[in-house]
Amino acid sequence: MNTFQENLWLSLPIPGFLIDPGDAIAEANPAAESFLNASARSVRNSPVFDTLAIDAPLDGAFQRVRKDQSSLFMNNVDVGTGAAAPVNCNIQIAPMTQMPGFVLVLMEPRGLADRLGRSMSVKSAAKSAIGMAEMLAHEIKNPLAGITGAAQLLSMNLGGDDLELTDLIVSETRRIVKLLDQVEQFGNLRPPERHAVNIHDLLDRARKSANVGFGAHMSFVELYDPSLPATYVDGDQMLQVFLNLLKNASEASKGAPGVIQIRTFYEQSLRLRRKDGTASLPLQVEISDDGPGLPPEIAAEVFEPFVSGRENGTGLGLALVSKIISDHEGWISVDSVPGRTVFRISLPVAPKEDAS
Repeated sequence: MNTFQENLWLSLPIPGFLIDPGDAIAEANPAAESFLNASARSVRNSPVFDTLAIDAPLDGAFQRVRKDQSSLFMNNVDVGTGAAAPVNCNIQIAPMTQMPGFVLVLMEPRGLADRLGRSMSVKSAAKSAIGMAEMLAHEIKNPLAGITGAAQLLSMNLGGDDLELTDLIVSETRRIVKLLDQVEQFGNLRPPERHAVNIHDLLDRARKSANVGFGAHMSFVELYDPSLPATYVDGDQMLQVFLNLLKNASEASKGAPGVIQIRTFYEQSLRLRRKDGTASLPLQVEISDDGPGLPPEIAAEVFEPFVSGRENGTGLGLALVSKIISDHEGWISVDSVPGRTVFRISLPVAPKEDAS
């Protein structure tokens, strides 16, 4: 491959496989490595049907593409690896014009396709909603302060049921003010001031805070890779990310005892495509819980503003988390089934001049 082709291959956001004339895997891109949870080196020369369990007559499709020298599309195909549940994908098979007998297989997970298809309209609507909410937040908070003060004055001369009503007014107005503060915080988040940071120090601070507060009913399991190098983040903002995720994991149990696992590890293959090329995001942080999982109807949009699976939830917590991670040029994803929900954050390594 020349440099341009290599960069294109590495930058593909979906799994790609180069299949040789004998239907063995000749090459796999970084997205395919993540899909397989295996390195390209380990699967090279392996029969594709021993590596991927594809619910479609793919051998016949390969023959047809090689014979006709034209691309073939297959939609809604379940693809598994044997190590995880099958993923519904759209598959494109194309001939390699200058490599006789070789075919290129691109697999687009349907969840990704659906999110990309809705991306522009959802983000536009969310941006408009946030802008309107920011504009109203300050104006609403002023009369709420007056309502709270009046209720507190009235309560000084009341008792019994009437006092309960004024207390309700005060508590509910304070709840609304807290929500408005979240809206303003979402819109006014400053750019990150990034430095070399030990990710385990931040995780320990977040875990200790959760342990004595909202997560007191949970058990915490730490699986840290002590060899991880420093990451390059704004410590305060990243601490806020971890606290939000731990709070969500704690609330998922609805007050019952549960287990939260915090895991860190290094994965060299993960890269994020950017305008100026690709960025390596090898530092991985996973925060998982054993709660009921995300409602299926919101799982694909859980990072969008005002999308919440909890009663009385604002839908801003995970949107704020996603915004902070994006501002750090990182990546966040979620995998949720009943009994296990995993939020995974991928971050860059600190530059050598900052890490020293």
